[in-house]
Amino acid sequence: MLTCVIRYHIDPTKKDQFALYASNWGIAIPRCGADLIGYYLPHEGSSTLAYGIYNVASLTDYEAYRARLADDPLGRENYAFAQKEKFLLREDRTFLKLVPVPKGGAA
Repeated sequence: MLTCVIRYHIDPTKKDQFALYASNWGIAIPRCGADLIGYYLPHEGSSTLAYGIYNVASLTDYEAYRARLADDPLGRENYAFAQKEKFLLREDRTFLKLVPVPKGGAA
């Protein structure tokens, strides 16, 4: 399992637009095959960093998911919305793999 963390640099005056964008992905991402963990807006500290986090089984599955997302009507609409409103200043993706660690008990 891989976790994709998208770090967004957003226009801090357009948090409402980002919130709508995130809400739309909340519908489209699971429909297209990824396990959405959530989208996060700035609350304290930086006013320009936001995050989207979801899981995919592999990079091959990620590529198939991205193709489905590009064909999804809401996905296309959301991409166009972001382009029109210009609230995304930068977007970086990182893929992480969970390191299993023991929980509780004696060492």
